[in-house]
Amino acid sequence: MLSFPLFSHPRRCSTFGIAIAALFVLLTLAARADQPVLASADQTPLASDLSLHGPTIDTRPLDPAPATGKVNSPDSNLSMQTSAAVVPADALPQDNALASNQTPDLNTPGSIAQQMPPVVPSPTATVVTDGPIAPAPSLVGTTDLAANNAAPSVPSKTSATPAPAPASTTNATVNLINLMVKRNLISRDDADGLIRQAQQEADNARAAQATTAATAERALTIQQTQPAPAPAPQANPGGDDEMRISYVPDIVKKQIADQVTQNVMEQNRDEHLADTIAASRVPEWVQRLHLTGDIRLRYEGDFFPSGNAQEGNFVNFNAINTGSALNVSTSAPNPVPVPQYNANADRNRFRLRLRIGAGIDLGSNITAGVRIATGSDDNPTTENQTLGGVTSGQGGEFSKYQVWLDRAFLRYEYGGTPEEDFSATVGRFDNPWYGTTMMWANDLAFDGIVLKGSYEVAPGVTPFLTAGAFPVFNTDFNFSTNNTQKFDSEDKYLFAVQGGTKWQISKDVKFTGAAAFYDFEDIEGKVSDPIDSQDAAGDVTGNTDDSRPSFAQNGNTYIALRNYTGAAASGPYQQQYFGLASKFQVVSVYAQLDYSHWDPFHLSVTGEFIDNVGFDRNAIVNGGPGSDPGPQNNTYSADPSSFYGGNIGYMIHADAGHAALENLWDWNVRLSYRYVQTDATVDAFTDSDFGAPLYGTNLKGYTVEGNLALSKRVWLGLRYMSADNIAGPTFHSDLVQFDINAKF
Repeated sequence: MLSFPLFSHPRRCSTFGIAIAALFVLLTLAARADQPVLASADQTPLASDLSLHGPTIDTRPLDPAPATGKVNSPDSNLSMQTSAAVVPADALPQDNALASNQTPDLNTPGSIAQQMPPVVPSPTATVVTDGPIAPAPSLVGTTDLAANNAAPSVPSKTSATPAPAPASTTNATVNLINLMVKRNLISRDDADGLIRQAQQEADNARAAQATTAATAERALTIQQTQPAPAPAPQANPGGDDEMRISYVPDIVKKQIADQVTQNVMEQNRDEHLADTIAASRVPEWVQRLHLTGDIRLRYEGDFFPSGNAQEGNFVNFNAINTGSALNVSTSAPNPVPVPQYNANADRNRFRLRLRIGAGIDLGSNITAGVRIATGSDDNPTTENQTLGGVTSGQGGEFSKYQVWLDRAFLRYEYGGTPEEDFSATVGRFDNPWYGTTMMWANDLAFDGIVLKGSYEVAPGVTPFLTAGAFPVFNTDFNFSTNNTQKFDSEDKYLFAVQGGTKWQISKDVKFTGAAAFYDFEDIEGKVSDPIDSQDAAGDVTGNTDDSRPSFAQNGNTYIALRNYTGAAASGPYQQQYFGLASKFQVVSVYAQLDYSHWDPFHLSVTGEFIDNVGFDRNAIVNGGPGSDPGPQNNTYSADPSSFYGGNIGYMIHADAGHAALENLWDWNVRLSYRYVQTDATVDAFTDSDFGAPLYGTNLKGYTVEGNLALSKRVWLGLRYMSADNIAGPTFHSDLVQFDINAKF
């Protein structure tokens, strides 16, 4: 049987129990000595726990008060007895603020207030706050405060100094150790060591308690020296409809802040998600694309009075030059009728115009433009498609219509402001000139390159300059197709320059003036080399055939191009083409005066005068081949000297109404008059409505028109034109147009 000598003797068991009890006491005393501040006798919960379950302790400065005495509140009967231990200043922990004699920030990490231990509040403490108060570190001696924004915080009756903790004495410990030595449980040397250790721990506990009390006293003194906060007004500024909440718990404030943060984050997330979805659905190149378009439906009535000249007086030279050559021989076996314009039979037409374009931002101040449009043919002056009309192999019987490439260009622009701008455009683009429809049709596009610049030299004064080069006609690469010997090119160009200024005379008056020079290089017809032989069918080609215009309207003077000589001049086949008889070097002067006192209602007057300085009457009368000299039209008789052509033109129009039709019932009206002699300008590029079907030159008359908006993008138009020939056979036409326009 096993036995333990220690427990086999009753005396030894008793001694062992005493040792265990002594060891427990020592451990308890050691644990209590590690606490720098002990709870008060009533064992009230720590202030740190109070802040989690109730109002935040107000840390606003107290009224100045003596270190020991009774502090009374002006708003309550609460008071408290304060008692603080006085210790030397050098015994207090120092921070930077105190060392420099500055008032410390009690909320600054590392300050005295931050370093102090939690405070034990009284069970009768009452905390009253008005408005949200940020949590702040607790101060020793300020556990009970009763205040509002109108008065400083007031201490309670509870003592501000921690209750005295049970002192860590050495008497009981020494007695126990001596008893253990007496019972031979430990040696004397070990006992002396334990006694010294117990004494040291007791001394440390007392020093820590004294330091804490001194620190609290110092912090309280500093707080009392700070000025009290200004009283807040008690009246409710919001009136009876608002309720003032005097206190918002921390947990409520946190919930509000979290909810606001969540709402903002959700909104940002939704917006970002929408942008992300939009960006993911739309390719980047589409975002740089801007689409535009418009559609116009038109009724047009062309009416001719009974007094017009009979058939045979209005030769259609464009039909001849764009088809087979006309046999002009007087001995032709089977004479072919000469194409003629209609000047007697009224016509009603329903017409359509559709244009769809796109502007593309290429970056680095470079843009591109593309537009397609309808058109009965490749007429450069109009994009009208006659519904049911049969031309150029299309139309009629609900046939489909052609769509043409109407614009295609690249543009570089610098500045882009009314005060400073420069641009360079190449391709096929809009009319870059200031002018009227007397010279340039509204739908006309220009092929080539144009440079434009403007710069404000004084307030309201902005000069501008435009210059360009445009290929009007380029010779077929294989000209002439049927000959083994190819002919020289007959390329034609327009070189032009226009300079002017925009002048804002006053707030309501603006003037724009410009002068231009248009040089149509090699646009006139040239007589061919002599043609002295031909086959039985008269199938010949003149080396200048390409000098004839590839498109024309009406009005300009023509000469024959092929120069038949010898037997060919008297033969039955003299196939002939015709070219322009005059050079065209046109000087234009343009002016516009706009009055906008009642903006958006405007009044304006616009005028243009042109003079073809390249016109030479003698050269025209004596021009042409020897076999068929002189002008082929614009004469009163077969005698070339009866030529009645001229080189002057002018147009003026007055406008009233809204400059832009942007709202319902916006309107504007225009009254204009024009006078354009036969060779004042190239008839191929002028207005394609006035004087129908003899559009072009050698016309005079007036136009009345008006527009009425049905919405920002839809408007109605009504126009009446009355035109007469200036010279030659009698001609008069009345034209009525009714339009429904829409843009998108």
